[in-house]
Amino acid sequence: MAADTTAAEAVARLAADRVDHRFKGLPPDAEGLTVGELAAQRRNLFTDGFTTPVLALSAEGLRHNLRLMETYAARHGLAFAPHGKTSMAPQLFRRQIEHGAWGITLAVPHQVRVAREFGIRRIFLANELVDASALRWIAAELAADPTFRFVCYADSVRGVELMDAALRGTARSVDVVVELAAGEGARTGARTEADCAAVADAVAATSTLRLVGVAGYEGEVPDATGDRVRAWLRRLTALAADFDRAGRFEGLRADRGADFEDVDGIIVSAGGSAWFDAVADVFAELPELSLPVLKLLRSGAYVSHDDGHYRRLTPFTRVPEEGALQPAFRLWAQVVSRPSAEQAFANAGKRDAAYDLDLPTAQVIRRDGTERPAAGVTVTGLSDQHTWLSTAPGTDLRVGDWLGMGLSHPCTTFDKWQLIPVAEPDGTVTEYVRTFF
Repeated sequence: MAADTTAAEAVARLAADRVDHRFKGLPPDAEGLTVGELAAQRRNLFTDGFTTPVLALSAEGLRHNLRLMETYAARHGLAFAPHGKTSMAPQLFRRQIEHGAWGITLAVPHQVRVAREFGIRRIFLANELVDASALRWIAAELAADPTFRFVCYADSVRGVELMDAALRGTARSVDVVVELAAGEGARTGARTEADCAAVADAVAATSTLRLVGVAGYEGEVPDATGDRVRAWLRRLTALAADFDRAGRFEGLRADRGADFEDVDGIIVSAGGSAWFDAVADVFAELPELSLPVLKLLRSGAYVSHDDGHYRRLTPFTRVPEEGALQPAFRLWAQVVSRPSAEQAFANAGKRDAAYDLDLPTAQVIRRDGTERPAAGVTVTGLSDQHTWLSTAPGTDLRVGDWLGMGLSHPCTTFDKWQLIPVAEPDGTVTEYVRTFF
């Protein structure tokens, strides 16, 4: 309870930060207010001084997406550690945990430090960690906080040796899962089951590491199809069963028998944002093992979803009876130039919008308090601070109009904004989400 209270207090302290030049899009006359004071004013995004470009999150969309994934995970018997690198927003981490998340997945040591600063008690690092300084810091966190649970990948004997060397003499062992690669030429992970066994043997030979399961990322399966992804996931679950039969989790069993609070059982983990339906299907087939199994899903993009890449790839398009995520981002820019009947420019660019997977899409035009669809307006490119717009003949688009755009790829949207207003459907801003990249 004390740790939960501390986490809530740490998030609450974000409201004491002062509004100033660091934060794009906020009303200039809010300078000097605290974030909490500005939120309490419940200003309107369109009429109360916000400047363009400004990124907004839909309060309604966030609520819906958080509830939907909580329900989905529970329905399929999955634990959930959403990938925090998507938003790096402790307020959203907190809400994800309140909606049933086991913990938060992260990718690099800096992200772990942010999560710990805001009281996250369970962290799954989806990477092999061989940085000696970071390992010693994590060891100190584990020693200082008996409630802290940390798990990371191991995918090589060399990596295990480096981890062991950095951790010798520390009070608590670091939990690792062996990462199985998604195929030849895929990103990281031990390439074969024999390679995985060698990594597990190396872990067993240390006193600083504890083998707690297996993991991987099905999004890296080459030329992914449902059948190929499921075939790889069955390799992953078979690896867990093989390790169990070989007694590789005996150390975990002994600790569980000692009633250690930090033992959940054998971890089997996968799950990006494109194939979590396949993960649910295959994990449901996992045979009974000698210990309970924590079937850990790690999808992260769901919290905001998007209007491009993940809208196309989300499993909810394949299983619509499970529900549907809502795109929660909208980038508002203003038309600043209309040099011809076929062309216009808005004042948002690569500094403001994700563009690594898809360009933004023009959705609505706002003028004099009225919104209408952005029919005839197409985003054709981005400069650093301009959106290039093509307009069909007869398109009613004027200098001064606000253009609302949908974005693709949340992971490269959140990182462009330090403080993001969260707006209700009528434009009332009820809170501000702080990011740490």
